[in-house]
Amino acid sequence: QVQLVESGGGLVQPGGSLRLSCAASGLTFSANGMSWFRQAPGKERELVAHISISGMVTNYDDSVKGRFTITKDNTKNTAYLQMNSLKPEDTGMYFCKSWNDGHTDWGQGTQVTVYS
Repeated sequence: QVQLVESGGGLVQPGGSLRLSCAASGLTFSANGMSWFRQAPGKERELVAHISISGMVTNYDDSVKGRFTITKDNTKNTAYLQMNSLKPEDTGMYFCKSWNDGHTDWGQGTQVTVYS
């Protein structure tokens, strides 16, 4: 019954910005942490950012620190990934994940392409 729907991906030039959204349903959003992952062609899926269940703690892959920000809005059951100063190496399919101590769910992804 859990559904995570990503949106906001697209085509952007290096140095540009995008904001990804992950709309969640079928879960108690306030009781779940959220994560964003990405996967480029020919590469493994990699963690981009985490936000804790409380929303008080975040962490990021070193490659995106200072450029990306993960947030969650419990009133809208939506997590976000604000991406600034985008680089070609940020290109990939971006997936959101909900998690708690007992369960994990994934969205289907949204494509981000950074070109020069």
